[in-house]
Amino acid sequence: MGMFVYEDLGKIDYADALRIQTEAFDALLEAKATGTKGENRLFFCEHYPVLTIGKSGKEANLLIPEARLKQQGISYYHINRGGDITYHGPGQITGYPVFDLDSFHLGLKQYIYQLEETVIQFLTHYGIQGERLEGATGVWIEPHVKGRARKICAIGVRSSRFVTMHGFALNINTDLDYFRLINPCGFTDKGVTSLSNELGELQDFRLAKARLREVFERQFGG
Repeated sequence: MGMFVYEDLGKIDYADALRIQTEAFDALLEAKATGTKGENRLFFCEHYPVLTIGKSGKEANLLIPEARLKQQGISYYHINRGGDITYHGPGQITGYPVFDLDSFHLGLKQYIYQLEETVIQFLTHYGIQGERLEGATGVWIEPHVKGRARKICAIGVRSSRFVTMHGFALNINTDLDYFRLINPCGFTDKGVTSLSNELGELQDFRLAKARLREVFERQFGG
């Protein structure tokens, strides 16, 4: 089983976090290409309000003119992960596992399943049943109940030679109003939720990060 080094980047601009994970990604790819031992990294952070859209995303899923985003203090990035448009911001744990999947004996589909399982196991700490929804990557609550399906964690990954970057966005105390600016992950018929929204009160963010890190270490080694 592979191991990883964990680093909490705290609250950080999206561009700075992207640079950090890209450097780690490039270093791990270089190590793999030269047959040397690379370092798997797991970064947790919070972002200032930002929308990101994946390489297959549709601009129509941004519901306000792009020019208005700057007026509202929201950044906007086109990036090279899978998936459509999503929001990152305060009160959300955004995670970037930069992993060589070969060291974990995982394929890409298994890796995404494992990411989902990590979040599902995390939610059990709070008495919440997280589930998968076929054809819709991420972790959902009541995904099969008509009119009730809501996503609590979005997942979007880039992989090259089985080295990964980008990752997941788990809503803890996230201001869900920002999601009204978009069709989250391209969906128009499903909602978005957060841990605090489900439990009816703000949650201890530092405790949530610590618990999620523990589950990652059980699932992936650390």
